[in-house]
Amino acid sequence: MDQNQARPRPLRDQAELRKILSTVLGQIDPDATGLGYRLVGTSAALLQGVELPAGDIDILVSRRDDVDSIAAALSRFPCLRPPVWLPDARQYFAHHQVDGIGVEASTVERPADTDALECIGAGPWQHYVQVQCGKHRVPAVRLELRLVSELYRDRPDRYLPLIDHMRVHGAELQLVQKGMAERGVQPALQARVLDLLRRP
Repeated sequence: MDQNQARPRPLRDQAELRKILSTVLGQIDPDATGLGYRLVGTSAALLQGVELPAGDIDILVSRRDDVDSIAAALSRFPCLRPPVWLPDARQYFAHHQVDGIGVEASTVERPADTDALECIGAGPWQHYVQVQCGKHRVPAVRLELRLVSELYRDRPDRYLPLIDHMRVHGAELQLVQKGMAERGVQPALQARVLDLLRRP
């Protein structure tokens, strides 16, 4: 990264997320190119109406060529990290800055026979919702999978707002339960989460 380049800042709110995401999607044009992707991370929850702080926009793809294509499409924006293989994370990853906000595109190449995790295995490709964002329909990972990620990271400031939102709008409890078990969330916390999600 250029020493004079300001670091990306957090998103202010959902309106800014929609604005930046519309700019990004206008550049990568998934409708025309057939790019398969999922919006993951905190921004996926924010786009679905959960009031959470989001630091950046995370785009998950299944192929390294797709990371290269996104990087090429965003080439007019500052590149913080060109496409690179990260062996420890098992990700092929690129990082750009769009109007001050970090936009990351990556694969996650950890084989897993599961559909209950946010970025690993079949989960993000099977469990997602389409959210209208300007002229684009954005496939955002379901909140159940995001919740499991935050529970695994033990971030109550993130998982409690998710639970509150899901209590109002509904949740697929079996998917949450499966994900928590596969991530090794402590049994007492698993029970507490399921109890909270069942409350009216």
